Amino acid sequence: MRILFVADGRSPITQQWLQYFIEQGHAVHLASTFASPPQAGLASWHHTPVAFSGTATSTAGTARSFLPAGLRTALRNLGGPLTLPGAAAALHAVIEQVQPQLVHALRIPYEGMLASTAMQTSPLPLLVSVWGNDFTLHARSMPLMASATRRALRRANGLLADTQRDLQLAQRWAMPAATPTLAVPGNGGVRRELFHPPKQPATAPRLINPRGLRAYVRNDVFFRALAQVVKQVPELQVDCPAMQNEPQAEAWVRQHGLQAHVTLLPKLAPPDLAEVYRRAQLMVSPSTHDGTPNTLLEAMACGLLPVAGDLDSIREWITPGENGLLVNPNDADALAAAILRGLSDADLRSKASSQNSTLIAERADYYTGMRRAEAFYQAILSR
Repeated sequence: MRILFVADGRSPITQQWLQYFIEQGHAVHLASTFASPPQAGLASWHHTPVAFSGTATSTAGTARSFLPAGLRTALRNLGGPLTLPGAAAALHAVIEQVQPQLVHALRIPYEGMLASTAMQTSPLPLLVSVWGNDFTLHARSMPLMASATRRALRRANGLLADTQRDLQLAQRWAMPAATPTLAVPGNGGVRRELFHPPKQPATAPRLINPRGLRAYVRNDVFFRALAQVVKQVPELQVDCPAMQNEPQAEAWVRQHGLQAHVTLLPKLAPPDLAEVYRRAQLMVSPSTHDGTPNTLLEAMACGLLPVAGDLDSIREWITPGENGLLVNPNDADALAAAILRGLSDADLRSKASSQNSTLIAERADYYTGMRRAEAFYQAILSR
């Protein structure tokens, strides 16, 4: 196949999708909405910025920002849709040059919005991936975001989502009922050769919050909860990837006196992240919007007990008290209580580790997921 991806080329998820199809011998082209080094094996690389992405740094997750994540997201969603017509003209030129058989936009805002605008009159098939907060957060944020979301879904010839919930929500957002769909983890699944349990479970109290600073993750609640936990578990250590050099994270650590307990790490490559998972007992994700976070699946694969926001999408993977703990992500007291329970209950951690290893193997293996995606592409082309 000759495939054009419209995606953020900095994203590890994008890179994983590209690498799979390159390795299978397909001609893979990328229209990246952010500046990024061209990935090895690409047939071509093009920069197609949209929604002010042309002003971002070239490495995802490492920019030092002095605006809170929620404010950055709100400002981008306010003005981003206005950039679609101009950006679509640039993407249309790329499509004319590449002549792909199929175009796949790896999320709705703004890649799916961009591709659907550029391809309104094109006969080419367009696939769109939806991520966990595309409908519950971004589409509802501004009227122009809502209309651009509906336009993308009406134009899509196929939809991929990482939860069954979002396949149902897509029809409420104007996707025709006959549109083919596929539920598969957002990054295709977990590379179990990288993400696997340690030979011996961690014995020291340690947890990881791998979510970074996002508008829909209540890290303020997380650090307030930690301040309660360390009073009862003074030896607790906490790793926070993708928070190094972030002024807001640094301020929370100082505010709650957590300097001796919290390590703010840079964004980590998958092998390094896997090692950080394996030395922890718990993974904490206090999100208010989510699909299936890749970090959740990775933590489960590494034997950690997840403590996460109580969302319908997360309940597709976690049964509370069986293989994880779910809490109100806005309640610091409830989050602290769940963390303390997870740290103190070795039997629960052991049971969860066993169940989650089986669950990941059955439902979230990377190679199985990507083969399903490849077959979905072929089915769309055959139509």
